[in-house]
Amino acid sequence: MSPKSNKIINASEKKKQSAKTVFKDSKVGDALKNVLGGSIISTGTFKFFRYLIFLSFLAFIYIANNYYAENNIREINKLRKELKELRYQYIHVKTQLMHIEKQSQIAGKLEKKGIKKNKQPVKTINVK
Repeated sequence: MSPKSNKIINASEKKKQSAKTVFKDSKVGDALKNVLGGSIISTGTFKFFRYLIFLSFLAFIYIANNYYAENNIREINKLRKELKELRYQYIHVKTQLMHIEKQSQIAGKLEKKGIKKNKQPVKTINVK
C-alpha cells in the first residue's frame, strides 16, 4: 500500500474511534445502550416507570380537557346563532302583531263582517 492510502485509512479509523468515544462518554449513548440492552429494567431506573405513567395520565387528561373545551365552545357558538335567529323571529312576529292590533285594521275587518264602529261613548254602570 502506498503511504497516501495509509493516511486515508488512518483518518477513517480515527473518525470511527472518535465517534465511538463520543457515544461511550455521552449520557445519550449510555441511555440508549441501557434501553436496547435491557439493563434499564434490572437497574434502579425502572422505579421511574410509575412517574412516567403518571405523566402520561396527566397528558391524556390535558388532551381530553382540551377536546371537551373545544366541544363546549362549538356548542356555545351554535346556541348564540340560534338565539340570534330567535330574536329576529320574535321582532318580526311582534311587528306583525302590532300591525294587526291597530284600531284601523280591526275596524276594517269588522266592517267587512257588517259590524260598525260605535259613535256614542260607552256608558258605565256603578253598583253600590
